Amino acid sequence: MANGINEWISPLGQGGISVRGDWVLANARALNRFVAGTRQQGAVDRVSLAAIGRVDTAGAHLLLELVGQDASRLQDAPEQISTLINRIASARDPEPPMQSGRLTLTDIIVRLGAATADNLQNTAGFISFIGAAVAASLWSILRPHKVRWTAMVHHMEQAGLNALPIVGLISFLIGIVLAFQGATQLQRFGAEIFVVDLVGVSTLREIGILLTAIVVAGRSGSSFAAQLGSMKVNEEVDAMRAMGLDPMHVLVLPRMMALLIMMPCLALFADLMGLLGGGLMSWLALGISPDVFVARLGNAVTLGALMVGLAKAPVFGALVALIGCYEGLRTGGSAESLGRQTTVAVVEGIFIVIVVDAVFSIFFNIVGI
Repeated sequence: MANGINEWISPLGQGGISVRGDWVLANARALNRFVAGTRQQGAVDRVSLAAIGRVDTAGAHLLLELVGQDASRLQDAPEQISTLINRIASARDPEPPMQSGRLTLTDIIVRLGAATADNLQNTAGFISFIGAAVAASLWSILRPHKVRWTAMVHHMEQAGLNALPIVGLISFLIGIVLAFQGATQLQRFGAEIFVVDLVGVSTLREIGILLTAIVVAGRSGSSFAAQLGSMKVNEEVDAMRAMGLDPMHVLVLPRMMALLIMMPCLALFADLMGLLGGGLMSWLALGISPDVFVARLGNAVTLGALMVGLAKAPVFGALVALIGCYEGLRTGGSAESLGRQTTVAVVEGIFIVIVVDAVFSIFFNIVGI
């Protein structure tokens, strides 16, 4: 077929044209020159496809280029060609909106409002998710034979037992830092012995459980979100529902129960490692021997201080597990969504742990514990 413009079109009235020939990949070079030349002469208001021949994907793209991506200007097309053009038009990426160089007050208010509404909706969804988890837990208490004990033990190993090294190391180092910094300040007043009180009370009441929860949120919370998010992307969760299985019982409950059980154990281990690190630094920096440290520790702290820290552990464990599972199940159908929800699970987990820890501290202070 010739490459001249007259071989591809014939004029119509009122600024319209009628195209003909085969708009296929084999003629793409000639058609591209024709489209470029036609666009340079001005906009085409109406294009009739009544006399057109064959059209493939490349030809549909060029036809849309001819009319400036406005598919409504392509008229009189056969049904199959019209369907192809509409699909190509809907699949094309829209041009990004023009961004002004600076934000106006209205833009800032709109963004704040949208972010607030999104956070409120997310919070309401998470509260509903907690309610569903509580209902599933009560159901499991009444039907213990229905609990997936094997899955729960597996997650106890992965989220609890395998986390002992990192939790112990961080707590040990924090105990050293706490004792060293406390010794530096207390030596000015000749009150070095109170380093034992500082390390003991702060580790047992706050530092041990808080560090444990943060480490578990970054380690296990992200793992739960990634696991469930990957299942959501692969449509395994939908397949599970189609088989009559409840993801809350199969996926969420074993993970929540695993952290509920293992978090106090991790917190107790963190307390011991923190005290070990503080005692070692007190011995090296201040000359407080281990037997003096232990004796002073017994007078400085009470069983209540230990129980305050351990009482927070199951709550933190359940919250970290639920946040990880909730964000994982909110994953969309793309890898980008999976990465985003995993990150959100870690950030939200750490944030919630710190907020709840502050609430616990205020409550225990009010009741005098």
